[in-house]
Amino acid sequence: MLSVALRTLRTRWVTFVGSFVALSLGVALLAVMGLALASSLDAPERQPERFAAAPVVVQGQDTLSVPTPIGDRTQKLAHPRTVPEETVAKLRRLGTVVADRSFAVRSEKGPGDLVGHPWSTAAFTPYEIDAGRAPRTDDEVVVSGDWTRPGERVTTDRGTVTVVGTVASRGFEDAVFYTDTRAAELSPKSTQLVVEAEAAAVREAVGDQDLQVLTGTDRRLADVDPDRDSEALTAMNAMFGTAGGVTAFVSVFVVASTFAFAVAQRRREFGLLRTAGATPGQIRRMVFAEALMVGVPASAAGCVLGAYGAPKLAAWVVDGGLAPSWFTIGDFTWPYHMAFWTGLLVALLGVIAASWRAGRTGPTQALREASVDTKAMTWGRWLFGGGLLLTAAVTLGLTLVTDPSELLHRKTYVSRPMLLITAIALLAPILVRPLTRLIAWLPAQLPGAGGMLVRENAAAGIRRTAAIAAPVLVTVALAGSLLGATATLNEAKATETREQTAASFVVTPAGDAGLDAATVKKLKAVKGAVVSATSSSAVYVLEEGVALIKSAARAAETGLLAKTVHLPLAAGKVSDLDDDSIIVNEEWEKHTVGQSVDVWLGDGTKKSLRIAAVMTTGTGNNGAYVTPANAPGASVDRVDVALADGADPAAVTAALTKAGGHVLTKDQWVRASYPETNRTTRYGFMLVLGISLLYTGISLANTMVMATSERVRDLAVLRLAGATQWQVLRLVAGEALMVVAVGGVLGLLVAGLNLAGMWSALGLLSVWSPADMPWAELGATMGACAVLAVVFSVAPAGLAMRRRAVELAGMRE
Repeated sequence: MLSVALRTLRTRWVTFVGSFVALSLGVALLAVMGLALASSLDAPERQPERFAAAPVVVQGQDTLSVPTPIGDRTQKLAHPRTVPEETVAKLRRLGTVVADRSFAVRSEKGPGDLVGHPWSTAAFTPYEIDAGRAPRTDDEVVVSGDWTRPGERVTTDRGTVTVVGTVASRGFEDAVFYTDTRAAELSPKSTQLVVEAEAAAVREAVGDQDLQVLTGTDRRLADVDPDRDSEALTAMNAMFGTAGGVTAFVSVFVVASTFAFAVAQRRREFGLLRTAGATPGQIRRMVFAEALMVGVPASAAGCVLGAYGAPKLAAWVVDGGLAPSWFTIGDFTWPYHMAFWTGLLVALLGVIAASWRAGRTGPTQALREASVDTKAMTWGRWLFGGGLLLTAAVTLGLTLVTDPSELLHRKTYVSRPMLLITAIALLAPILVRPLTRLIAWLPAQLPGAGGMLVRENAAAGIRRTAAIAAPVLVTVALAGSLLGATATLNEAKATETREQTAASFVVTPAGDAGLDAATVKKLKAVKGAVVSATSSSAVYVLEEGVALIKSAARAAETGLLAKTVHLPLAAGKVSDLDDDSIIVNEEWEKHTVGQSVDVWLGDGTKKSLRIAAVMTTGTGNNGAYVTPANAPGASVDRVDVALADGADPAAVTAALTKAGGHVLTKDQWVRASYPETNRTTRYGFMLVLGISLLYTGISLANTMVMATSERVRDLAVLRLAGATQWQVLRLVAGEALMVVAVGGVLGLLVAGLNLAGMWSALGLLSVWSPADMPWAELGATMGACAVLAVVFSVAPAGLAMRRRAVELAGMRE
């Protein structure tokens, strides 16, 4: 049978080229994602930047460490502590001590990420004056880079200053250096010091206090955001993991369906072989041999394409700011092995079911001239399709009953569509015939036989229609599910913000430093305004004895909070909040009013607080509420203002604007705080959907060419029956559009079921907002699929019909 397989490859080269293209591209995607994921597992050790020349850096406590039965659990503190004054006094006896400070500076003329420091710390980078001199007065600064020159006046959010000197940029920051006195006024809190003394003496002076003494490469921990590399790696791992999982699913799905379709097209050929005496085992061995002869070179070609594409992907994520500048593709071999053997295995698995059907093909089937699928649903399709559909329904029901918030997690709403896509694809043959008759009902009523032929051809060739619709199904389902899920979540969060904001106005700081005490005092003095000033903080709780959970918290004065915010309470009262209590949400392990819960405050102080009220879970952003006494170190970053009875809104607005800060109306605040999908998730979805669209588009074109090339005799018979060439081509185009419509409807069904599950979960979490189907994106996706399907079905049909119809009708299969 090997010689027969070789001759078959030569004769049916169009079909096997299509399978080769689908498999090689699928393996390439697997290799690219595997290489990217492997390269994002580790980062090079970063060297100190700001303190490369500092002898010793002493940091205040910035990490909370809690012992548990399985080891210490740590979290970064929301408000790091300063070095105690008595310790600073000891350090001063050892040598010079320089307090470090960092604070944001904004200037329309300068870079967007300016950061201020005291001039005394410049020597520890080291920065050296290029032009000009050091600052001497409060309105003088030295800047890094070449965006301004000495002598120029620069307006900033910290006041207008004169540039008296410049230093060369070191690449990692855009610095503005003030005098030490002015820097201390702008940023009173200092959490780290440079000590010019021996490290051993410094450690002895610090003793067993919870302070860090940094030397050598550990000094990088004193840089701004020292964990940015690990955070970037975590984000990249999540992005490549998501993209890799989805692209692996798409690759396997398309490759398996393409190979199965290629075998299913040859039923009459297998019947003839059976008539000639071939046994079922020989038929199956021949099909496996063909799959091997296509699969091995296709998988190898895919690995070569992957080696070329992976560096392009790395460059794209670096240019997009998703990865650090050092990120490149490493020298790994396991992704190639994984991609090669996965591709080959999928190709063989794709022909297993089809080869068993081929082996059971009866000799009498060789005499069938009508390619009508009388039994498209096999027991395997019923078993696996029904099982997957039942699994999807049961898991959805259990999740809604036990933990509906699980459906709002990215890993859930990314993975669930795959289960439904596979189930619907397996059950597609029982859905294709009624769908085609429904979609083509109106065209079939029009004058002429075109609409009727489109309907009957699509309904008769169920396997062909289902196989061609598969790429459209997976693309539309993924686009609708992923984009719809993020849009639905964003709308739900906006609904929460709208419903919880009872204030008429919200005042926010112009910069990142928060509102100072003087500004808050002015705002509270505005006549006709009920002012509630709140601060961002955090609390930490140990749950189940082993998990240290950080929860965002807002600090507010109780009486005023109730007048400006509508908290979604499940139990308790806002007015019961005091310095010895806390408002939590239902996600907490302890969430019963009156219970005591041990927490650590934002600065690491441990405290036992009574639960005054419990909020619903919502979308997960409700957090906790405490009083200002339980948020040490937190600065006011939001002021909610309600109107007193009889107050004039215009007068209150004018007074608030004069007092300081950025004044927003309620509607403006809701719009300004409308949640957006974070950049990494957005780029990840762009990567996933872009690859899926490209791959499924190529696969759709590929499958259309395979299907049309096998129907040349059918088209020739139509020509002999009196149809013109243009009528035949219109028929082919109509059938292509019909198949795209079928795939689109099935994809919409999957997306709709996924969004319905998310909408139900939001309702159970007390957030009633509509599901948001991305109609514009789905329309564009289906439009692209329609264009590809029409072009790559009409083109091969048109090329084939350049020969005489009599020759085509009599050609060998």
